Amino acid sequence: MAGTERLRWGVLSTARIGRKAVAPAIVRSSNGTLLAIASRDAERAGEMAAELRQELEPSVGTDLGSLRTCGSYQALIDDPEIDALYVPLPNAQHAEWTIRAAEAGKHVLCEKPLAMTASECRAMHDAASAHGVVLMEAFMYRFHPRIERLIAAVREGDLGQLRFVQASFTFTVADPANIRLNLELGGGALMDVGCYAVNAARTLMGVEPGEVQARARWSKSGVDEQLLGTLRFEGGGVAQIACSLAAARSEDLLVVGEKGVARLRHAFVPTGQTVALEFQRPPSPPEVIAFEPVDSYQRMVEHFGACALQGVAPRYDALEAAANLAAIEALYASARGGGVAVDVPPA
Repeated sequence: MAGTERLRWGVLSTARIGRKAVAPAIVRSSNGTLLAIASRDAERAGEMAAELRQELEPSVGTDLGSLRTCGSYQALIDDPEIDALYVPLPNAQHAEWTIRAAEAGKHVLCEKPLAMTASECRAMHDAASAHGVVLMEAFMYRFHPRIERLIAAVREGDLGQLRFVQASFTFTVADPANIRLNLELGGGALMDVGCYAVNAARTLMGVEPGEVQARARWSKSGVDEQLLGTLRFEGGGVAQIACSLAAARSEDLLVVGEKGVARLRHAFVPTGQTVALEFQRPPSPPEVIAFEPVDSYQRMVEHFGACALQGVAPRYDALEAAANLAAIEALYASARGGGVAVDVPPA
């Protein structure tokens, strides 16, 4: 596909995250074109297409009248005019449909967490590699300039050796029918929002955790509605994570090193607002860096599109996602065991 100017996209399902965030990001992107939407219900696909036309055409100046719809996921996968798929299906369906898409020669941007287990991530990676397509997990927060600046500061040693990371992502799910509370479909606080905290801790520490411990409160449906975890890293670094589907909204990240501290509020979903990155490096005065609103989803989509068009690997691949799932699996094992320490196996 090298030399192709725009990546031709299809969206596999009418999930809210696709309707409200990623599909609009594709339409606004500099290197992508949204061609089709698929649903198991053709009427729902049509409703999403109409919604996108109504909400986006006036602001982006793009005619979405040719946006077509499919009444099955497989029909979209089989469409020869589609180069790439965005997959926001329930977590338990990620592996199946990503592998099907890869086998059909489609690039795949799949929602987080990439799969249910590290093993599934590896199978998805193998399928993408075998068929020469790009596969990436849709962790959009990693493409915000503030997170990129924080990672660069840590890598450059601005804070010294990291000692402690604290990350929380919580909000309230009131509807008992919400997919996040469905155990069979891969729901739960850790899978839905805790995965951000685990990912941030691993990324900042720069190594994989060797041991974890966790405690959880379980909902009537069997998912974890709240989980608190500790991850221990080689070299003495420790991370604490908190995630909940039954608490007030919080998205906080604290990074503590030998030489300094970094703090972020609205750490994971800052799209649409001005946010700050605060550094404290005694004895210097605090430094506060402001970041103007950007669309993290669009930046993610454009990075993925550039990788697919140029035939290069993405910044974060499926094996990185497998490492995140290995830590998550270990946290669940600890929580189900009453908080026992659990080793994290290599992904």
